[in-house]
Amino acid sequence: MALAGDMAADLVVIGPEVSVEAGLADALAVAGIACFGPVAAAGRLESSKAFTKAFCDRHNLPTSAYGVFETAAEAKAGLNRFNPPYVIKADGLAAGKGVVIASDLATAEAAVDDAFGGRFGGAGARVVLEEFLEGEIGSLFALCDGKTAMLFGAAQDHKRAFDGEQGPNTGGMGTYSPAPVFTPTLVEQTRIRLAEPALAGIAAEGAPYRGVLFVELMATRDGPKLVEFNARFGDPECQVLMLRLKSDLVPYLLACATGTLDQRPPPEWHDAAAVCVVLAAQGYPDAPQTGTQIRGADQDFGEDVVVFHAGTRRDPDGILRASGGRVLNVCARGATFEEARQRAYAAVAQIDWPGGFHRTDIGWRALGR
Repeated sequence: MALAGDMAADLVVIGPEVSVEAGLADALAVAGIACFGPVAAAGRLESSKAFTKAFCDRHNLPTSAYGVFETAAEAKAGLNRFNPPYVIKADGLAAGKGVVIASDLATAEAAVDDAFGGRFGGAGARVVLEEFLEGEIGSLFALCDGKTAMLFGAAQDHKRAFDGEQGPNTGGMGTYSPAPVFTPTLVEQTRIRLAEPALAGIAAEGAPYRGVLFVELMATRDGPKLVEFNARFGDPECQVLMLRLKSDLVPYLLACATGTLDQRPPPEWHDAAAVCVVLAAQGYPDAPQTGTQIRGADQDFGEDVVVFHAGTRRDPDGILRASGGRVLNVCARGATFEEARQRAYAAVAQIDWPGGFHRTDIGWRALGR
């Protein structure tokens, strides 16, 4: 906040969800600095899953059946209202790792105990249990200026740590865009049933939403149903969107911040596909091993490949080391999904990092089609 004032910033773009929850946009508004990112009250669409579920009830947004519980005993009793697999969510922000999908009652009860036992810190002080939705998951984005919503691309994430959708939930192990699940019909249904009603609903509750609204949905036989909202560009969804975006991004961000989005034309996109493969540290998401050496990440992979550093540091002698859980995002663009995927995995193969791992099946749904 102080830095933005010292710089006389024309625009501040909020990235982390914790900054949204902390009210950075509110403080910037008081200071008269334009901000791309929602105020804290609007950001509750991400920062509290219990709030969002009740919001869906109030504004008739399609989502799964649910229950909100304040104690472990209540939540365990509440599991009897649902059929397996069980969906257990920490209410607050948990860096994308606060969701457990349990195949049996014992595992579900253990997940409840973990949440209330402090595994997710304060985020697990309340737990939301949800009906398991059958269908195909997807991520659709809308730019918002408080009154106008403009669709801004779609992608498909891979949340589980290991191939075949196995292992614990993560912040995302890879993405691709465009995703075949987003037919014109599904996109239109999502706009009408989820994105626009959410924007209107949160404004009606006194918190106009300015920023990007990330709609994570399940494409069910009854149409799209909300899985959750995020109050930011997702990671690694944002990476593939940026590789495909042809328009200059900044005017759209500024238009959202200043309430002039209706004056902008729809963004233009490259006629190309993009794939992102996440390289994570061994032990992620529970106990990632940091400090391991990474070789080959800085080489020239060609103009259609970009390696984003998400959790790295350099020693004084220049050695690159892991310093987080999800460490590198290897992204590639191609004329087709298959070409983009081949380029991404070819680049992954050239990175020497015994301390890391990655999924080898990013885009398996698209390949299956």
